[in-house]
Amino acid sequence: MKIESVTLREIQMPLVHFFETSFGRVHARRILLVSVDADGVRGWGECVAGEDPFYSAEWTETAWPTIKHYLAPALLKGELHCGRDCAALFARVRGHRMAKAGLENAVWDAEARQKQQPLWKLLGGSRREIACGVSIGIQDSPEQLLGKIETELAAGYRRIKIKVKPGWDLNVLEKIRARWTDILLSVDANSAYTLDQVEHLRKFDAFKLLMIEQPLWDDEIYLHARLQKVMQTAICLDESIHHARDADFALETGACRIINVKVGRVGGFTEAKKVHDVAKRHGVPVWCGGMLESGVGRAHNIALSTLEGFRLPGDVSASKRYWKQDIIEPEVEVRADGMIGISDEPGTGYQVCEDLVQKFTVREETFRAGKT
Repeated sequence: MKIESVTLREIQMPLVHFFETSFGRVHARRILLVSVDADGVRGWGECVAGEDPFYSAEWTETAWPTIKHYLAPALLKGELHCGRDCAALFARVRGHRMAKAGLENAVWDAEARQKQQPLWKLLGGSRREIACGVSIGIQDSPEQLLGKIETELAAGYRRIKIKVKPGWDLNVLEKIRARWTDILLSVDANSAYTLDQVEHLRKFDAFKLLMIEQPLWDDEIYLHARLQKVMQTAICLDESIHHARDADFALETGACRIINVKVGRVGGFTEAKKVHDVAKRHGVPVWCGGMLESGVGRAHNIALSTLEGFRLPGDVSASKRYWKQDIIEPEVEVRADGMIGISDEPGTGYQVCEDLVQKFTVREETFRAGKT
């Protein structure tokens, strides 16, 4: 496969509703899209780095120059036969996994389109439909949160996840469980707690949660193992898992019982598959987390979620939950039973609306073989 050009675009899209975590509130997204042209086809990827270095050290203004000065030149000069070859090409660059994933996943998409094969099959997936959950951010009031949960349950979503932080946790969970005693419910702390709050965290056990996601520091595994020993609720690790070695260590030490696989966080499909395989070997379920992606990244999440080990509903919800108009066609839709059917069309099964991408683009740069 000969990569002829790489195009990097920043698009800006307003969210339908603000999304708040323990990091803060977001009203719009700055999204980096990557496209690669190779052998007559175009593949698309999305760098999921945030507007600020809060979720991770990566952010929009580190991803752009990393792709421009290091990753795109390596790809244009290198020899590769398939998408998984990108990992070796990019290995010289330490970290910057979200930047790497945006580019690598575009190559996987191009490969699938070139082979006239669905991306999910190329990845080794087997599911013909995937179960969907939703992630609901911190709201202005508990009543507003309850209203949002009611809306999402009526739409068929199979798991509700709420964001929590000190001051917005037990009181909110009490209200949720008073109204819905048996819904599949989980919480995501995004590292909002510390180990000296263990007695407070143990109170989460009263609410029959599927999991508590990343309660402690984003760079910590061992202390999560200490916390898991004294909690009945399963801990799920997200930010702490950067690659398959982290996953293996976390599961060997008992730091978690569930792993959230975000393809951008671990550096692309190649490493995401390895994390999946480690969890499968340990008999631990994984699920696909979301990063407020456009339809490009959302389509990649759908393809990844078809792998056998993705046994729990992921944050792969409908386009309309986030965007008035998504940049793919058809938009991602969730059936009334909370499932997404998987397409047999080549690539992701979704087409990028390039005129709409152009409308939202605020900067763009193309790099060509022999000219980087």
